[in-house]
Amino acid sequence: MSGLKFDKEETERLIHKIVMRTMRMDLTWDWPCGVAYYGISKAYEVTGSEKYLNLMKERIDEFIELGLPAWTVNTCAMGHCLITLYEVTGEEKYWDVVMSKVDYLRKHAQRFGDSVLQHTVSANNDFPEQVWADTLFMAAFFLLRVGAKLGDEEIIRDALNQYCWHIRYLQNPSTGLWYHGYDNIAKNHMSGFYWGRANAWAAYTMSQVGVVLPRCYLYPDYMNIVGSLNEQLAALKLMQTENGLWRTILDDVESYEEISASCGIASAMLTKGNPLHIKYINKTINSLRTHISEDGRVLNVSGGTAVMKDRDGYLKISKDWIQGWGQGLALAFYAGVLDYENVKNDGAL
Repeated sequence: MSGLKFDKEETERLIHKIVMRTMRMDLTWDWPCGVAYYGISKAYEVTGSEKYLNLMKERIDEFIELGLPAWTVNTCAMGHCLITLYEVTGEEKYWDVVMSKVDYLRKHAQRFGDSVLQHTVSANNDFPEQVWADTLFMAAFFLLRVGAKLGDEEIIRDALNQYCWHIRYLQNPSTGLWYHGYDNIAKNHMSGFYWGRANAWAAYTMSQVGVVLPRCYLYPDYMNIVGSLNEQLAALKLMQTENGLWRTILDDVESYEEISASCGIASAMLTKGNPLHIKYINKTINSLRTHISEDGRVLNVSGGTAVMKDRDGYLKISKDWIQGWGQGLALAFYAGVLDYENVKNDGAL
């Protein structure tokens, strides 16, 4: 027995509602769509529903026909669903776009220091020499998936390097928690808050390294990543609310509970496979269903959030609207629940 307390049929119904509501959104080729369609890809993988795959394929084909935007770190998030589409259909047009994104990240994206990716959201130099936790999902995890698929050691090592420098810049070794961002010019963490979704980006993507990377234990950088994740999850479990969720500022009891962060963090626990985390995952399972509307909208998801100037900046971000990242991270969580028995965790690591 896994110890997880969930109803398989109910979970599949929730997945279906979320997928269908997500496909009604007018998402464009950028990171909200990238996270949403990553979630749909995971839903397809665990349910085998051709409907989910075909809905996503039709939309991606429409995007390609209309013309794709210039690449940024954030637009590279769309690469995740393209990997799935290529693996299932074998159509080269999807892989061509994947490799175009890889070429951008490897040769053209703005970097600093030890080849660290600067977070970019447009063609402008929006955030000079700033590291954001978001980059791990949008770019580093994507690069790792491609590198592992190709067996390309240079791409793999570049991806792992991104993880290690993000750990160095963003994780507080005293608490195990992650800051939202770091300014390498000013040498500070800007507002210096432990933002919930930043910790979700970090935890979720680090948990995936051991799944994606064959013989991960042979890479010294992996030992750094798994050590970081272990410390982070040990800290995060203590931040879970009585409702089984996490707050938008993790250690601020006056900040609201935020669903996308909660899904990402609990998903990392699922993938890590530590049995001591099952009781925390079960609390999230029990609570999450109350934050999904009848038509499949994931509720109480904070809007797009830059590294804000102060506490009020984070607390005043609206959570009233449907967001692609909320839909996608909820799907990733429910897919992880259905697939928990198949998780190959890293054992003693």
